[in-house]
Amino acid sequence: MRNELPYLGQWDLGESNQVLTLLSDFGSRDIYVGVMKGVIASINPNLTVVDISHEIPPQDVAAGRFCLLNAYPYFPPGTVHLAVVDPGVGSRRRSVAVQFDGGFLVGPDNGLLTGVLSETPIVGAIELTNPEYWRCPEPSHTFHGRDIFAPVAAHLASGVPLAALGRVVAPETLVKLNLPPCQRTDTHITGVIQYVDGFGNLITNIRASDIPNQTWSLRAAKHSIPGGKTYSDAPTGQPLALVGSNGWVEIAITRGNARMQLGLKVGDGVVVILN
Repeated sequence: MRNELPYLGQWDLGESNQVLTLLSDFGSRDIYVGVMKGVIASINPNLTVVDISHEIPPQDVAAGRFCLLNAYPYFPPGTVHLAVVDPGVGSRRRSVAVQFDGGFLVGPDNGLLTGVLSETPIVGAIELTNPEYWRCPEPSHTFHGRDIFAPVAAHLASGVPLAALGRVVAPETLVKLNLPPCQRTDTHITGVIQYVDGFGNLITNIRASDIPNQTWSLRAAKHSIPGGKTYSDAPTGQPLALVGSNGWVEIAITRGNARMQLGLKVGDGVVVILN
């Protein structure tokens, strides 16, 4: 495939206030996040670096996909999103940079990026094969976040053209991480739990837009859960279902932890009952 992409001069990426976000499963105990920020600052100390989260459960690509998907709409056009949840680091999985209709993604091609890419057109995609934009010609087999992704993201945010970073990737070949689709009838909508947040709220893959403007309730395993609008719509310690701030139906316990109290987990089925 020829190394050609559409015209990419949509944003002025040389501005000193260009935004670069970070998302990873590195946590805050070790030096990994700080080292990536050091690499970024060494390339362009004028970038605005924003931490989305570094508390993605270790190696949980699906959780990283969910968090990135729900965070990216809140950043300005042209933002570069660097995401590293990479259990296959050092293997044959590709390292990629992708321009979408709103910004850029940099990270492993393991499904982590495709939550965003499922909702917005892809402008172009590149496999990161040009070591000129890596930290060193022979990167570590265990820390591509430091040696490939962070420097590439910093260069990209500083105005380096996407096409300079490597060879063109056909967008349809990017690895996809898809949830089972919701199924809807006149009386119910079936879905799954796709994420558990830090409060223990169980977030499903059913969107608010899937639910008509009527009363509803939810069933999960042996639990029948009433629908509500706020976390205080049920007595303390009791479950309720509601639409959360990101527009997904979720299960919560008023002043409690739904994951611990209900014994549900990611992948478990749920049914919204339309009353």
